[in-house]
Amino acid sequence: MTIQQLRYMIAVAEKGSITEAAKFLFISQPSLSDAVRQVEKEAGVTIFTRCRAGVALTKEGMEFLGYARQVVQQMELLEAKYINNEPPKQRFCVSTQHYTFTTNAFVELIQKFGQERFEFILNETQTHQIFEDVRNRFSDIGILYMSQENESVLTKLLEEYDLQFYELLCASPHVFLSKNHPLAHRSSLRLEDLKPYPRLSFVQGNYESAYFSEELFSTVTVEKNIKVSDRAAIVNLMIGVDGYTISSGIFPKYLQGDDIISIPLEERETMRIGYVINRDKELSELGRIYVEALKKFQ
Repeated sequence: MTIQQLRYMIAVAEKGSITEAAKFLFISQPSLSDAVRQVEKEAGVTIFTRCRAGVALTKEGMEFLGYARQVVQQMELLEAKYINNEPPKQRFCVSTQHYTFTTNAFVELIQKFGQERFEFILNETQTHQIFEDVRNRFSDIGILYMSQENESVLTKLLEEYDLQFYELLCASPHVFLSKNHPLAHRSSLRLEDLKPYPRLSFVQGNYESAYFSEELFSTVTVEKNIKVSDRAAIVNLMIGVDGYTISSGIFPKYLQGDDIISIPLEERETMRIGYVINRDKELSELGRIYVEALKKFQ
């Protein structure tokens, strides 16, 4: 098994198609198919399942690809330093739920790193995808929250994926809404007060359930419900249609001026926000810098 073959496997996984990966790699499709078969034979596992739409990673394939990425990344660092005589190009990837403070901490990480060559990735994504990204070692670290509502399911998934959760901060629930919202003058709110207004939440794709929701009290039935896929849309809907969402209360004003406010919610629940990493892996130096930046928002 060669480094080049591992690069082939990564390309196939990312493109989701041997045909598209072959075009990307500038090799023939039969050559790439043969390379995939050789790796699967040598590894003793089926890495991809074939279908009309292309290929998909098996459970064993996900694990294999995680290790393959690590090997290729380390090889690229080695080549840069000792063959190309370049400073090593550091890579660091975070998969996170949609929090403004994770972006702010990411900015601080880049500022502190200060080197000329790097590849940093901030991936705001669905909750289940965070687990997948860290498990497959695409992401170095994942950021999400646990509560009484979702803890049992997420803990089970952590065990299944061999991941570890480390708590960073504990926040009480707050309602985010526009400064011009009819409830904006209140010093605190209850769920009953929110009933006339649209609830805003992030879509979770195939894993749409309360256990993977990014918002607290998602099991509570509401008459008006709007789901979106990005943070900017939620902010616009708070301002435009008097929508609200329930989260941690951490929202730096400079990211949206004074247009969005947070009001404490008088309900018994907490959000334990933390990071997820592989059990067999310690935080890298970049990971430690990022975690320290996150802790400033406690």
